Amino acid sequence: MSLPDFRQVDASRRRVAGALTIAMMVIYFGFILLVAYAKPFLSQLIVPGMSLGILLGALVIVAAWVLIWIYVRWANTHYDTAIDAARGRA
Repeated sequence: MSLPDFRQVDASRRRVAGALTIAMMVIYFGFILLVAYAKPFLSQLIVPGMSLGILLGALVIVAAWVLIWIYVRWANTHYDTAIDAARGRA
């Protein structure tokens, strides 16, 4: 595999990592903005002892895990395969 091929693989990795980073930033900063500007909205009770803010905070953490899982899955199935092929291991 030539240098342009490696650059193409690297470009695809950057696109995936960038998209997932932007998604996490939107989720995280969206939650922070809700905390800053929509406290009455977040204080609504869903069930006794659990407000919407607590639920959304937990979902932010779960979203981080899901985005990490997506990246690891993509890297294992696409990126690592392309690198191994480039090195002549596949």
